Amino acid sequence: MKNIRVLLSKAGLDGHNRGVIVLAQLLREAGMEVIYLGEQQLPENIVRTAIQEDVDVLGISMLSGSHVVFMPDIIDLLKKEGVKDRFLLLLGGIIPNEDIPDLKNMGVDEVFPAGSKVEDIIAYIRTNVKSK
Repeated sequence: MKNIRVLLSKAGLDGHNRGVIVLAQLLREAGMEVIYLGEQQLPENIVRTAIQEDVDVLGISMLSGSHVVFMPDIIDLLKKEGVKDRFLLLLGGIIPNEDIPDLKNMGVDEVFPAGSKVEDIIAYIRTNVKSK
């Protein structure tokens, strides 16, 4: 069985990356292959890298409130490239509860707000990556 491949990235000008770096290490310790693309990435680069790296999970971290701008762009690019259903699309960070239903309706598979347990993220990935 192949390892689950995860691409983690920050979109836009959000430079707060401590949490996503810690998450990357914990996912590695859980046996996943993790690519951390870094901060201040454009949606086009995130999607292109996810396709090139043939990942199972695309995880975006946002702490600046820019999820309302960047997630629709990322989802539109995934659809345009015909790969929306190839990845488990996750969003984490400071995400207001009232935004979560809209994010899921537009195509985010799951949202993990700040304070989510890493065990829950790992369990969600392991359970749901198989269905993609």
